[in-house]
Amino acid sequence: MREFNEKLIQFIDASPTPFHAVVQMANELEAAGYQKLDECEKWELSEGSGYYVTRNDSSIVAFTYPPSLKGYTIVGAHTDSPHLRLKPNPVTKSAGTIRFGVEPYGGVLLNPWFDRDLSLAGRIVYVDGQGVRCEKLIDIKRPIGVVSSLAIHLDREANTSRSINAQTDIVPMMACGEEFDFESWILEEAGESSGKLLAHELSFYDVQKGSFLGIHEEFITSARLDNLLSCYVGLQALIHTKNPMMLACMDHEEVGSDSHVGAGGTFVEEVLRRIAGENFSTLMRQSLMVSCDNAHAQHPNFPSKHESEHAPLLNRGVAIKINSNQRYATSARTMGRFVQCANEIAVATQTFVTRSDMGCGSTIGPISATRLGVETIDVGVPTLAMHSIRELAGTEDAYGLYQILLHIGES
Repeated sequence: MREFNEKLIQFIDASPTPFHAVVQMANELEAAGYQKLDECEKWELSEGSGYYVTRNDSSIVAFTYPPSLKGYTIVGAHTDSPHLRLKPNPVTKSAGTIRFGVEPYGGVLLNPWFDRDLSLAGRIVYVDGQGVRCEKLIDIKRPIGVVSSLAIHLDREANTSRSINAQTDIVPMMACGEEFDFESWILEEAGESSGKLLAHELSFYDVQKGSFLGIHEEFITSARLDNLLSCYVGLQALIHTKNPMMLACMDHEEVGSDSHVGAGGTFVEEVLRRIAGENFSTLMRQSLMVSCDNAHAQHPNFPSKHESEHAPLLNRGVAIKINSNQRYATSARTMGRFVQCANEIAVATQTFVTRSDMGCGSTIGPISATRLGVETIDVGVPTLAMHSIRELAGTEDAYGLYQILLHIGES
């Protein structure tokens, strides 16, 4: 379990954006013998082989071939996390400093972004010295920006009634001076100083690496646990299971999934139709989707924010997420199958139900169940500080989910 969690932390550290996460997963799949497919080409699939395909370099679907008479176990997760996204024309000037304007991506918790060492990563599109349009992933890695807090001397209400304006208060400071050529700078950082920048998708992230925490090191703390933890767990399950499995890690979940690379798009369905042909409907009747997305652990300082009988605890097992209004896609049938598998291998599970007087989030589970017509269960590793720049989970729970996914195709 320790080795599993160490590699999980290394995976997240190396994946500051969905683009980088997909590269990490593709590299590990290829090392395990999986072959890359191209959506623009005809596929010739060989029995006993493994394959993967990407879309937009930010979503990835990988699978063993062929499915069995029980269909696939389809493990679903998402590659994106809430963060600060650089605006297209980012440079602003104030108080003798250069700042980069940002836009919140998803339901980001803004307070923790103050006073952090920030770096920048993502994708640029540019014309090189020969006039060819190119794309390149970049990760600056070193600290280059900060959003400094206003001193309490200048805001005596900071600890009682402070609010944050996403337009004016969250603007990373990057340098001193009055002039700054962003295009030249970012191309130089990418090693393409002779090119011309056309567009970019760049995100700020905290350079602090993930780590173990606690007196007995029983916690994992890191950025982007939601939901790169599930991507990594699903990837390891796919590589090591003996049962037919598909892994679908999708971008844009944090902003609704309605895109050509999101769960609301056609990506997974088109892959499954290529695999199954005219037997697509039968394959969906035989398969099970396990939508893996972190669950809210009960917060020890705010226990009343949870429904008392359905409050997952850290290191007490995978949480099964249930909602009567189908914000989660779990049914009694899919839960029964999941719990039976967990019981057979002696792995604990818990249940999560949102308080009836509070709103409920959602996942790719209901979206995928609707799009594919596949029976689905929503599960997740209990997590604190969801959507913060720094989240926390238990060391036992990710490994427990991995064990269940290894075996659920046998249930």
